[in-house]
Amino acid sequence: MSKQQFEHLWMPFTANRQFKSQPRLIKAAKGMYFTSEDDRQILDGTAGLWCVNAGHNHPKIVDAIQRQAATLDFAPTFQMAHPLAFEAATALAGITPKGLDRIFFCNDGSEGVDTALKMALAYHRVRGDAGRHRLIGRERGYHGVGFGGISVGGIAGNRKQFGPGLAGVDHLKHPLDIDRNAFSKGLPQHGAELANEFEQRLLALHDPSTIAALIVEPIQGSTGVIIPPRGYLQKIREICSKHGILLIFDEVITGFGRLGSAFAADYFDIKPDMIVLAKGLTNAAVPMGAVVCNTSIYDSFMQAAPPDAIEFFHGYTYSAHPLACAAAIASIEVYREENIFQAAADMASYFEAAAHQLRGLPHVKDVRNLGMVCGIELEPQVGKTTTRAFDVFHRCFWEKDLLIRTTGDIIALSPPLIISKAEIDCLFGRLAEAIREQAA
Repeated sequence: MSKQQFEHLWMPFTANRQFKSQPRLIKAAKGMYFTSEDDRQILDGTAGLWCVNAGHNHPKIVDAIQRQAATLDFAPTFQMAHPLAFEAATALAGITPKGLDRIFFCNDGSEGVDTALKMALAYHRVRGDAGRHRLIGRERGYHGVGFGGISVGGIAGNRKQFGPGLAGVDHLKHPLDIDRNAFSKGLPQHGAELANEFEQRLLALHDPSTIAALIVEPIQGSTGVIIPPRGYLQKIREICSKHGILLIFDEVITGFGRLGSAFAADYFDIKPDMIVLAKGLTNAAVPMGAVVCNTSIYDSFMQAAPPDAIEFFHGYTYSAHPLACAAAIASIEVYREENIFQAAADMASYFEAAAHQLRGLPHVKDVRNLGMVCGIELEPQVGKTTTRAFDVFHRCFWEKDLLIRTTGDIIALSPPLIISKAEIDCLFGRLAEAIREQAA
């Protein structure tokens, strides 16, 4: 591509000037690998962006999209619909936790979060409890880029350019405690008591009767893989239930097998009131998101409105888009037929052992993992935060034929769930080389 062709695109979450000085371009993908513009095979250590769980260009998913595009390209779902919308909802409800089986489709995780927050506020209103108007998130939480999502989110860089956001929002402290839990394998031992802050500080400050919902990521992914301590999420669920507060799990990252079960709700044996999904829902082949809510929430809306009235004034032009529905149905079939969730569960211990072999490398201050996700935290360079990890990222792409993801000085790994032991060895071996070379 010529230099002029790079002028027009404003790239998301990217240092545009730096990127355009040395573009990292991908032109194809298959299975575990991207093909770079210069024809190198790049091992995908991030499943694209936490989303290509069944590997790239899966033939069954590709075929479903192609056939659907030639049959029905689009149909609205406002006051009418197409059969695939119902088929996709039924397929998804077949793998969600029991009792969470009412599906509202959108187009990505950001829309899913805003949908869930609006649903929570409206739910309390239709029940006659309009005083519940506050929303609670967590520090370092990532819930997309809509105004609702950045308001309940707790990553400073995602908020500070855009003003105060929604009113009536507060945040819990995050549970990362490197001093006590560094190099934990799986769930950290210390920190479950941090959940009590919800009751002891926030509920005391705001009054529980004013709080509509708490939204949490079971694993805080985009901020650098923060794993919940043992018992922490269970305490959160107990406090929400005690005070009539809806609990929303943002499973945009953890959904569809990342922890070796369909959802983190299954892994932790916790039933939230809503789950936000995206990414792996279609194996990332077509944008799609969803909010899954329990039956009682759906029934409350249905019972509060007259039979011929709209119950929930919300939706998107592309909700349940036919191509996305085809991709979702095919993806769920692939997950089931190829037993991909169990494959991830079986590979998790090998992935964990390989990850913790990085302990002792220069500047590695923590390794934390759960299922098929791992965070490696590096000591920042003095006066130059983020530069050490980004240098490792750069070396991996150009010199090691490996794609990793960085956030601050943390490296996050979340490969496609079809990864083999040999590819895990390759991933961590190449990463170790890059870390050593950066330190030198």
